[in-house]
Amino acid sequence: MCFLHPFESVKWLLGRRADLATLYRCRWEVETLFRELKTQYELDEFDTSNPAVVEILLYAALLSLLVSRELLDLVTEQADDEIVFLPERWAATFRSHAKLILHELGEYLGYSPPPLLELLIEDAQKIHQQRPILQETLATATQPRCEA
Repeated sequence: MCFLHPFESVKWLLGRRADLATLYRCRWEVETLFRELKTQYELDEFDTSNPAVVEILLYAALLSLLVSRELLDLVTEQADDEIVFLPERWAATFRSHAKLILHELGEYLGYSPPPLLELLIEDAQKIHQQRPILQETLATATQPRCEA
């Protein structure tokens, strides 16, 4: 391993200013990416200690982030050149319109959603499958016990 004198190190670093600037920009992108994941996708705390659930939440957040960034690229291409979209502001906008985006995407892909109102009415009128068993259990539990 080779160590440079401090003066030589500074000279070497100044000769690589463009590389340093690129490295710093990349580092900053990573920092802002993690901040966005923590704030917009609420990945700073988990309500579970199950590693599988945590992994699924991470993948879901990363997939959402990828979709968000791809959509940002499309919007940026269509917008006026002087309009700037800050990544964190875009993430909040994307998150607030996610349902509408999914709906529009579904329509574009030819997916017809189920009739929600009819499903809600039908499900609300269904008797739960366990109800007779629960009623029987309750009836036997509340009956007086005979002592021999």
